Amino acid sequence: MSSVIVPADTDPETKPEQATAGDDADKEPQNALTQKFTEKEWAALKEFRPLLPDVLEKAYEGKEDARTTPIVLWGVTLDPSGKKDARASVVLMKWLRARNLNVSEAMALMVDTLRWREEFNIESVMAETYPDVFDGFGHLYGRDKEGRPIMYNIYGRNNDLTTAFSDVQRFIRWRIALMEKGITLVDFETVDQIVQVHDYEGVGLGSRTTNSKAAASALSTIFQNHYPEFLAKKFFVNVPSIMTWIFWLFKPVLPPATLAKMKVVGHGPSAIGKELLPLIDVKELPTHYGGVVEDAW
Repeated sequence: MSSVIVPADTDPETKPEQATAGDDADKEPQNALTQKFTEKEWAALKEFRPLLPDVLEKAYEGKEDARTTPIVLWGVTLDPSGKKDARASVVLMKWLRARNLNVSEAMALMVDTLRWREEFNIESVMAETYPDVFDGFGHLYGRDKEGRPIMYNIYGRNNDLTTAFSDVQRFIRWRIALMEKGITLVDFETVDQIVQVHDYEGVGLGSRTTNSKAAASALSTIFQNHYPEFLAKKFFVNVPSIMTWIFWLFKPVLPPATLAKMKVVGHGPSAIGKELLPLIDVKELPTHYGGVVEDAW
């Protein structure tokens, strides 16, 4: 799931229009996601893809064969030789969309992401054994009506917030591991995003400690910079009224497109279901959120 080096011989949400790869003689490999690319997106991709050797050289400084060696990122091979692959096109498009199709900015963002993954040591994070206190905090369960996996983050409901946030870096590693596990459920053929539900039942202002705020701030930066365009929708549920204003403190620092994906909804299965059921089938949704699935985790 990290940027694993493999041998060289190994083989804005509403679009104004859809476009195929164009009329070039050299056709692009297609899947359900690339078929939704616009003409402007294809043009940006064709400008961005030849720069992949430069991206890898800058990301992996000191590696002599960085410009020519493919990497595997989120299970998808990115080949700097120029070999075309539909899933690789979907991955590269994430950085382009995150920077409004500005190729130079997308390149810089991708370089930073690859460097961060090396420094953070994603493989080690995934292999780490985390304390039982985290068991109730995060769950991957079900898919929405478009096939996107759903991630639940439970910050209340009898979870031990004090112990969980006692070590900020440990919490961050655990949360990144959960994100990486969620991405293993994404195929980059028909699905390339995740739906998130954040549950704050029982959480009050007193629960927001210095550590929890530090973890939230760090994770917000990491997800914004190193997991581009993975968020489909984010629902904040069972949020105490006195805490609702906190979420809008993010407004000045988050892109409008990201804020548009977020929604604070009501309390209890009926109110939550009213918002989630148009997106998630009742048979895929736990009873706590308006569905019919009991003991989802």
